[in-house]
Amino acid sequence: MKKVGKVLLAGALALSMMACSKGGTEETSGLKEVTLMLDYTPNTNHTGFYVAQQKGYYEEAGLKVNIVEPGDNATTTMVATNAAQFGVGYQEDVTYALTAEEPLPIKTIATIIQHNTSGFVSLKDANINTPKDFEGKTYAGWGAPSEEAVIKAIMKKDNADFEKLTIVGADGSGFASLSKDAGKDKVNIQWEFYGWAVIRGMMDGYELNYMACSDLDQRLDYYTPLIITNDEMIKNDPETIKAFISATKKGYEYAISNPDDAATILHDVALKDVDLEFLKKSQAYLSEQYSKDSDTWGVMKDEVWDNYTNFMYEYGLITKTIEASEQYTNEFIK
Repeated sequence: MKKVGKVLLAGALALSMMACSKGGTEETSGLKEVTLMLDYTPNTNHTGFYVAQQKGYYEEAGLKVNIVEPGDNATTTMVATNAAQFGVGYQEDVTYALTAEEPLPIKTIATIIQHNTSGFVSLKDANINTPKDFEGKTYAGWGAPSEEAVIKAIMKKDNADFEKLTIVGADGSGFASLSKDAGKDKVNIQWEFYGWAVIRGMMDGYELNYMACSDLDQRLDYYTPLIITNDEMIKNDPETIKAFISATKKGYEYAISNPDDAATILHDVALKDVDLEFLKKSQAYLSEQYSKDSDTWGVMKDEVWDNYTNFMYEYGLITKTIEASEQYTNEFIK
């Protein structure tokens, strides 16, 4: 559930891939074959896709959906070129892609989760309870510009001095690298998704403090992750998008109502080497989050898009703003 940083906006690559992938979909045994590219390795953010696949929802919708992990190229680029017809991404990467000097032809068609389920994590013994407590500490992350902007924003709101925080690259060891003590070669804070890393950490015996991004600044309650497609699909094959979203929605609705069964499906199909007890706990949490505060899975609001777009502009992550309507549509969700 790693948070990907800035999207790869390789215009030349996109054009060459467009030529190679022209057509996008094909008929296979009476089913239209499409590719869904994930944002990362399979996890409980993706459960609805695997449920829809295994329960036959995609087949009932006339689709054969190939679920693949991202390779060397960003999912946004692969979807923009129709090398993948659908992809899992993040709100910030969509905004990056659409405000770039050479915008990518993509659009968001559903959100997987209604609220941002990530936040800042530290050991309970470190007594880091507010962003003010970040002063004098060390944060380990992935080095994205948006990451620094978020930390600056939450520290500013709490009247904390960002210059008193040390930022280093994460070494990949997870919570094992966390220390309650400040100082050289000590790491005190990380940014993680609650439904995956934090639950896993607590099961492993770590006593943790967790500060949700959505509680620290309303603008940070953005959509992550979400589902994207490309303009070519929207223009020339909207029925396939409707079929895909309808079946995917059924998959997530099943996961909402049957978290244990959904976790078992994910385990058996994609995560055989992952502890099933952990997957069930992770799924129990996320099944309550998928449609939280929403009557229907997948729908999005202008307010959420506008809030984070304006945040990105304020902190210099993008050079211009863009309307929410240019970044997403709810037209395929029924």
